[in-house]
Amino acid sequence: MQAKVGDRLVVESNRVDAPRREGEILEVRGENGGPPFVVRWNDGHEGLAYPGPDAHIVTG
Repeated sequence: MQAKVGDRLVVESNRVDAPRREGEILEVRGENGGPPFVVRWNDGHEGLAYPGPDAHIVTG
């Protein structure tokens, strides 16, 4: 998975009663655009994300 600053990280929920998470990538810390990413989630929280197989990137 590769991304750049400004792209969006979308993490699909693995539960029926939980919504998916979306956030803006603020920083790419891995090599060649790879994870980990610093993400500002839609709820305003920021954190370091190591996306799993249920995640995908939407280019900005």
